[in-house]
Amino acid sequence: MSVIVLAEHTQGSFKKKTFEAIQYANHIAGQLNTTTTAVVLGTVDAANLEQLGAYGAQKVLHVADSKLDNLSARAYAKALASAAEKEGAKVIVALHDVTGKAVAPRLSARLKAGIVAGAVSYPDLSTGFKVKKGVFAGKAFAFVNINTEVKVITLMPNTFAVQKGEGVANVEELSVSFDNKDFSIQVQEVNKVTGTVPLAEAELVVSGGRGMKGPENWPALEALADALGAALACSRPVADSHWRPHHEHVGQTGGTIRPNLYIAVGISGAIQHLAGVNGSKTIVVINKDPEAPFFKAADYGVIGDALEILPRLTTAVKKFKEAQH
Repeated sequence: MSVIVLAEHTQGSFKKKTFEAIQYANHIAGQLNTTTTAVVLGTVDAANLEQLGAYGAQKVLHVADSKLDNLSARAYAKALASAAEKEGAKVIVALHDVTGKAVAPRLSARLKAGIVAGAVSYPDLSTGFKVKKGVFAGKAFAFVNINTEVKVITLMPNTFAVQKGEGVANVEELSVSFDNKDFSIQVQEVNKVTGTVPLAEAELVVSGGRGMKGPENWPALEALADALGAALACSRPVADSHWRPHHEHVGQTGGTIRPNLYIAVGISGAIQHLAGVNGSKTIVVINKDPEAPFFKAADYGVIGDALEILPRLTTAVKKFKEAQH
């Protein structure tokens, strides 16, 4: 019996969130006195598969079918179910992202397994199998006890720091019999943003709202992000107004992020926006309205005109970095 984890990749390359999921699964495996098996779907070379051992996977089951290079929730669930059967797995871990949200519920139904979506801590095994997750748009936490024999957990990305070890995983090929129904929904095209830090993995995020007054003022926000090495984000009204691309939108109807530092500039802090960012470790709010709701959720607040504050803050960051060298 092992704990299995869906190890997501992007065109054959693994990202930080995947390593985090593997470490999370390996921690559970340690509590259960068993091993960790990563399941990789699609085209990935052997060297990349073996490196998963450095993050806690003792074994990798590779379903090397090129049709799995793009997400097919039905096929992914079928492959994971086959892996769980082979390994006798009672705990299955995935990420709480686009892939995990599509695959984990299907897998739960297929295996008649209890599921906790969006876990934010390691399970407590002292009184069963209790998992902590956010509820009410992140305003509270719930502790859910999974009573079924097989358990499925999706982990909120960027919840735990990733530590690389020196292990090398043993790679095995896993053959899964698919049929046409498993690929009834076809991905025709995948457009990925390149050259920027992915929001879901970013540890530093600078975000702008309508208080930036227009797209022509965004260079000031970009300059701060560049100085910090941060990713850029925005509120929904900004994306809806086409000031910024929709992939930068964070909130209840956009992306959910959990960076170490979230700087919100000119964002009022509506509950829909907070739902996507209130897992941030530290929140800094810059807004000229002292009554902005966001200040209640902030760790630090600056009251003033963002277009005056941003250049000064960027200069201060640059001077600080220069002093470190």
